[in-house]
Amino acid sequence: MKNRICVIFTGGTIGSRTCGDTVDLRDDDKSILLEKYREEYGEDTEFDELRPLNILSENIQPSDLDIMANCLKGVETDDYDGVIITHGTDTLCFTANLFSQIFCDIKIPVVFVSALYPLDDDRSKGVENFAGAVTFIKSVNFGGVFVSFVNYGENCKIHLASRLIAATQISGEYESILKIHFGEVVGGKFVYNENPLNPSIEELQNYRKPCASQKLCMDMVTIQAHSLLNFDFYRFTEVKPKAVMVQLYHSGTVCTEGKEANFKNFLSYCKELGIKVVISTIDSKARTYGSALGLTQSCIAAYDISFEMATVKVLLALGSGNDIEEELNTNHFFERLH
Repeated sequence: MKNRICVIFTGGTIGSRTCGDTVDLRDDDKSILLEKYREEYGEDTEFDELRPLNILSENIQPSDLDIMANCLKGVETDDYDGVIITHGTDTLCFTANLFSQIFCDIKIPVVFVSALYPLDDDRSKGVENFAGAVTFIKSVNFGGVFVSFVNYGENCKIHLASRLIAATQISGEYESILKIHFGEVVGGKFVYNENPLNPSIEELQNYRKPCASQKLCMDMVTIQAHSLLNFDFYRFTEVKPKAVMVQLYHSGTVCTEGKEANFKNFLSYCKELGIKVVISTIDSKARTYGSALGLTQSCIAAYDISFEMATVKVLLALGSGNDIEEELNTNHFFERLH
């Protein structure tokens, strides 16, 4: 144990201040987060600070993600017990899932922390999220990418970044897919969640192959299934994407009757244009509804991973020139549930 952690600050709400009814970024290098942590939890850990970005996460561009990734790649992992990355909550899920892939083989734990409110707001859990990350890093002897987050009225949960799903509407709370978190911090100690769908400690300690796909592509359209969704409005006459991802209903279905709302008609249209269509998410062990018969044979299906992870995998495959189906079926960091 080195008692030394590298902290990469990137902005977000956790790096912002409140000005009346507005929340915006701090423009100084003073670390309020580390000050508050030391006041409450002591000074037995040394923190080295890096500041490659100062941005609200909703404004992140591919070049910003490259800057973050290159910053992490430049960290001498032998010098630290782990790395903490501060990040905005709006796009935390995407970046966490992305980094779980491109850093699947990292030798020390990397933990994302964020906050729903600035640190000068009494409702903020930013310091608790950070403290949970510190406790987790000091408790484990394996690498990988994780997320530390406190929901209202709960202990600090540690999530596999590869299983984090989008925040709940309005409340902004975070969960892992199927609500199976990796562990939690209780009384200042990390407690592993003994769920059969979680990877074991031994599995996490094993060698993992690097992810071959490292570059993102933005040439994709995502569509979320909902009642009375009119697919006829999706016409690519001026700009044609390389792929379309359709987020199915929880039962793995989408409308396949009628005219405008019929996904099969849209699928035929995309095939005429040479656009790849990906459907997500599908439970490989679930029964297939009659409305969905034949869909998985007509397009690319993402099995047993979250829609958020499927999105990352498709964008990485497109950007890196790799096969989409192969990327979806490769389990880099325990993202697959079966």
